[in-house]
Amino acid sequence: MDSDGGIQYDEESGDEHSLYEADSGNESSEEEVNFDSRPEPSTSRDEDSAVDDYVFQVLSVEEIVEYMVAEINEVKEVVKLPRTTIRILLNHFRWDKGKLFERFYDTDQEQLFREAHVVSPFIKKTASNPKVNSRRGAVTTEECEICLMVQPSSAMTGLECGHRFCAGCWAEYLTTKVMDEGMGQTISCAAHGCDILVDDRTVLRLVGEPRVLQRYQHLITNSFVECNRCLCWCPSPDCGYALRVPYPDVRPVTCKCGHRFCFACGEVWHDPVRCSRIKRWLKKCDDDSETFNWLSANTKECPKCSVTIEKDGGCNHMVCKNQNCRADFCWVCLGRWEPHGSSWYSCNRYDEDEAKAARDAQERSRAALNRYLFYFNRYMNHMQSLKFENKLYASVKEKMEEMQQHNMSWIEVQFLKKAVDILCSCRQTLMYTYVFAYYLRKNNQSVIFEDNQKDLERCTEMLSEYLERDITQENLVDIKQKVQDKYRYCDSRRKVLLEHVHEGYERDWWLYSE
Repeated sequence: MDSDGGIQYDEESGDEHSLYEADSGNESSEEEVNFDSRPEPSTSRDEDSAVDDYVFQVLSVEEIVEYMVAEINEVKEVVKLPRTTIRILLNHFRWDKGKLFERFYDTDQEQLFREAHVVSPFIKKTASNPKVNSRRGAVTTEECEICLMVQPSSAMTGLECGHRFCAGCWAEYLTTKVMDEGMGQTISCAAHGCDILVDDRTVLRLVGEPRVLQRYQHLITNSFVECNRCLCWCPSPDCGYALRVPYPDVRPVTCKCGHRFCFACGEVWHDPVRCSRIKRWLKKCDDDSETFNWLSANTKECPKCSVTIEKDGGCNHMVCKNQNCRADFCWVCLGRWEPHGSSWYSCNRYDEDEAKAARDAQERSRAALNRYLFYFNRYMNHMQSLKFENKLYASVKEKMEEMQQHNMSWIEVQFLKKAVDILCSCRQTLMYTYVFAYYLRKNNQSVIFEDNQKDLERCTEMLSEYLERDITQENLVDIKQKVQDKYRYCDSRRKVLLEHVHEGYERDWWLYSE
């Protein structure tokens, strides 16, 4: 960094090191990143994945940039290319170094560079031809194809593709792409029809505004995280951390902010439901599909104007409320009401097959709605209980402090926090078992699953009751053993349920109702 906060560019070395060493990665940050003191990335393992040694790291923005620099430098040691070219190539392969090395050495390199939209560094540069060339010894000039101004050749610049424009037009073009269009790693040459990507060196050389460079650096860092299969941003709002895993998988990870989520899909950890079905469930809960089911089961359309009408009484004589319609019709058969008073007329004059089909369709809609509401209500009930039990931590903390004042050690009162931890884990598991069960078809294994679910639900409710109502200073000695026994039992039943579901996945036990 220079004295006025700008980014230096080393013209002699032609390297672009300052881009990767000055990235704040945060658009709102006005401070420089200090890379002299390099903090160690925090390493964690989730309780559900500790057995498998699925160790992950929580990275700050500074650590993300350092990781990106290390990846670029590692490739540079092998392929001996400029670092900005390497960054574009790595981005093309979603930061998979193995795939890059394989393509670089095993296939046509020129084809590789064309696919990545960079000019091969092994091709010699060709001098551009100026538009105006006066007598020998005079200043050569060129015409900028953007502003159509004739400029000295020294004021013209361009990419390796040979397209040259004046520095002012380049700066305006790059600023528009970065600030207005939010483009960083995919800015192509300003020449019409040219798909060669603008490298970082060119951006640093031609853009002078610190805010534009800061935004560009942020976009590059964000692209690194989003393209890297082993990195993801924490989905919690206003959290700036990213998580790095040894390999992408459907596993729970926990950020420093406390948010626990599935690395594969970014949703709150949803075991035993698979990612595809939890997304379908959440979409089903958010959209209007169930509203349409309810309307189908409880309403009909006016046979004349098609306005939707809900029956709110026992009488089958309907009068459309639409002032421009006011049709009289029968709720049962949707026929005109006028002949219904005649002795010779009855709704059963309609075709029996047609009437049965209509009744069956309405019954199916009603049954589908009732089934959905059954699972949805239990899903929401556990979600609501989980929110309340998260508040339980505060009251448990007070009880723990009170007990320590009555000659109990810190270690002796930790059983309360452990109990709440397990209670919340059980609530979350139970919540998602109802999503799993909604899509599940009945068979012998589903009966076992429901028995495990029932057992876990029963003991979870008992543990919740112990923690919310029964613990007092007077009965602490008696209740402590009951709480410990119950939370151990809850934890074991939760694991049994999950192991059974996972075994079913492996052995194809589960049949689904689509």
